[in-house]
Amino acid sequence: MSLADDLNRNLRDGSPVLAAALSELGRRTAFPPDIPHQAAEARGKELNATIGQVTDGAGAPLAPASLRSAFGGLERKDTDRAILYSPIEGIAELRRLWSDRLGRSASAPFTLPQVTVGLTHGLSLVADLFAGPDRPVAIAAPFWGNYRQIFALRRGARVVTGPAYRDGRFNPRAIVEALAGEEPGRPAVAILNFPSNPGGYSPTAEERRQLVAGLLEEADRRPLVVVLDDAYAGLIYEEGVPAGSLFWELADRHPNLAPIKVDGATKELSFFGGRVGFLTFALPPDGAAAAALESKLKCLLRAAVGSPPAASQVALIGALRDRATPGQIEAIRQRLAARYRALADALSDVDRYLLEPLPFNSGCFALIALKENLELDSNDVRRELLERYDTGLIAIAPRYLRIAFCSVRRAALPELVGRIERAVRGMAGRPLGTGG
Repeated sequence: MSLADDLNRNLRDGSPVLAAALSELGRRTAFPPDIPHQAAEARGKELNATIGQVTDGAGAPLAPASLRSAFGGLERKDTDRAILYSPIEGIAELRRLWSDRLGRSASAPFTLPQVTVGLTHGLSLVADLFAGPDRPVAIAAPFWGNYRQIFALRRGARVVTGPAYRDGRFNPRAIVEALAGEEPGRPAVAILNFPSNPGGYSPTAEERRQLVAGLLEEADRRPLVVVLDDAYAGLIYEEGVPAGSLFWELADRHPNLAPIKVDGATKELSFFGGRVGFLTFALPPDGAAAAALESKLKCLLRAAVGSPPAASQVALIGALRDRATPGQIEAIRQRLAARYRALADALSDVDRYLLEPLPFNSGCFALIALKENLELDSNDVRRELLERYDTGLIAIAPRYLRIAFCSVRRAALPELVGRIERAVRGMAGRPLGTGG
């Protein structure tokens, strides 16, 4: 029996739904007992001639002083860690610190987080394990376009969608509607992203209840892997909107449903260039199933990037050790909340015969729909804003415009909305003050 077969058996014993949902690549994947495995076994030995990194012979890096000076604020041991290779699974201290952070909200067992090279890489690893040719991947539309590249282009999966909004309101059954035509019994992947990109929306308590109920119904019909893209976790601006991840509400709720949490420092700590993400499963951390998943993830990570960058992990360790960091994160959230309120106020006065602001309450974005009767394409409007109004937005075909209010000063947001309205009015040939 091969190593991969052993891992698949262990995963099947500990999580039948994840075993059933493995892609063909996921079933074949296992971390081989080659250089990284053997080097890990030799850590701490007096003489260690296993790994190809240049050291002083006692484990410290030989590096130019000019490079070391870039880490001048660190203790020598942390500078050494920043310069040397990271373990493929990530630096152990960082994994423990992130686990402790998750543990403040935990209501179910969870694996020790696997370090990834940003959240996009984490999503790609999930796609490798659980998506493949013709595997349905359900997403509420409109959605972040990179999901299509990650799951469909790279892995050949089939993206199926349901409307994220209906009649100007959030639709909590979008995933169920997306999977309505799929054959019962076949595994599927669902992606949930709250606060959302591009919509900047997080469901209310009642909407969450309906959403979870729909996912449980779907799990009655098929093995369902639910990916929680928690990139914007914590950025909630309205009272009564739950801030916790749906990961905890879905863990251990149904034997045929497996949630996977993808999160990281990118938005949660505003560490955009650090590219530090994490993958977490709702399984006991010391079980054979967790070990099987870690082996598979390490194999895929080793095959793509070698190991995650150590320098950004060390920087994040320092931030997570610092007791002042939570207060600093809250100060950033409050600043974004002020921008959110300024944008919401400005959008409340737009001409509803031209533009339909969709509900938003969190995250970094707001979404505006061009009224269908105008017969305007969102990309044409985007080009008009670039060329005549010195303004950049993201167009999402065929009629959505995304505003990243996280990147605009609060005082400038009313002017931004005014430029959008003037551009659309001019393109639609509708004079100021005319009725519908």
